[in-house]
Amino acid sequence: MAVRVLFTDRVGGTSSPPYDTLNLAGHVGDDPEAVARNRAVLAEWSGVGADRLVVLAGMAGGPVARIDDSSPREVSQVEAMVTTEAGLGLAVTTADCVPVLLADDQAGVVGAAHAGRRGVEAKIVTDTIAVMRGLGADPERITAWLGPAICGRCYEVDDDVAAQTVAITSAAASRTSWGTTALDLPAAVRDELGRAQVTRVHADPRCTREDPLLFSYRRDGRTGRQASVVVRTTDATSGA
Repeated sequence: MAVRVLFTDRVGGTSSPPYDTLNLAGHVGDDPEAVARNRAVLAEWSGVGADRLVVLAGMAGGPVARIDDSSPREVSQVEAMVTTEAGLGLAVTTADCVPVLLADDQAGVVGAAHAGRRGVEAKIVTDTIAVMRGLGADPERITAWLGPAICGRCYEVDDDVAAQTVAITSAAASRTSWGTTALDLPAAVRDELGRAQVTRVHADPRCTREDPLLFSYRRDGRTGRQASVVVRTTDATSGA
């Protein structure tokens, strides 16, 4: 088995402003036909058929979803997905939150999680790893990839919001570049992975708010979503 991972930016699709151009989310007000065309492009880039791409949408909390061939191709009311099916792409859409891709290639288990502030507080990454362990994964074999997300110097929050999150994970404590209270979600996720004994971690350093090639809700308000995809493949090729 091999694993393929993919991170998109906002370039290469058909959506019109303010979703220009590669918006992959269907819940932000974009033209559904444009989203469908963009997802077809994403599926091709991911090396799977358009009917083999499962998109995490809605992100309203809830348990980790176990995905197989019978699952719907858009999943809501959860913040993470896990599968053992080869050739099935798991895609999580984000605009500032941390997309987390996980894989144990020896066990043949992959996962994708949406780690926003509430997901960090709920330890969604820990829960995802627990489900993967139940399917034979070993944390010491798991590789994690963190996609682009808003950084700790840009994610300003109220003092009481910060205190609530930092009480759960002190690694989230941060200050903005202009000196106000902030949260560092990527740092919190890396700390959570370490506590779960996942040490092979690759993190995209780009900040969504700072990089104009990425969608950012904090920067733009009404905007699209990029996607992070993990696929369990059956060949010897993989890439990021």
